[in-house]
Amino acid sequence: MNLLKNSKITKVKAYQAGATSAVDSDEVDMSGWDGVLFLASIGTPATNNSMKAQQDTATGMSTAADLEGTSVASTSAKTDLALDIYRPRERFVRVEITRTTSTTVEAIWAIQYRGRKGAQTNITTLQAAESHVSPAEGTA
Repeated sequence: MNLLKNSKITKVKAYQAGATSAVDSDEVDMSGWDGVLFLASIGTPATNNSMKAQQDTATGMSTAADLEGTSVASTSAKTDLALDIYRPRERFVRVEITRTTSTTVEAIWAIQYRGRKGAQTNITTLQAAESHVSPAEGTA
């Protein structure tokens, strides 16, 4: 299996300057996908911040509801967070980062997997992407 060709990788939130307000990622349309892994990097100080998942039936997330038990917390030693949502009950999913101290959010990425649409292309979401199978040693 080739992860790059069998998943969809999307940056769902670019860098956010230091503040204490919550940061919502862009929504991810789960139609045709079984799961999504969200990855976030939080700048310093990272103490007492958290990331949780939300879902909604409609694009725009106007009635987004938290997903029970999905909150992961950061500490000064944990500034990178991951949250995997498998088979959400509603079509649109996002994450929200709650910042209790003035903290930057470096980026949030979504990796959708187990798609029912076959091989994917990530050219529109990544500036550069390559896939190699059993490469020989030598000059990169």
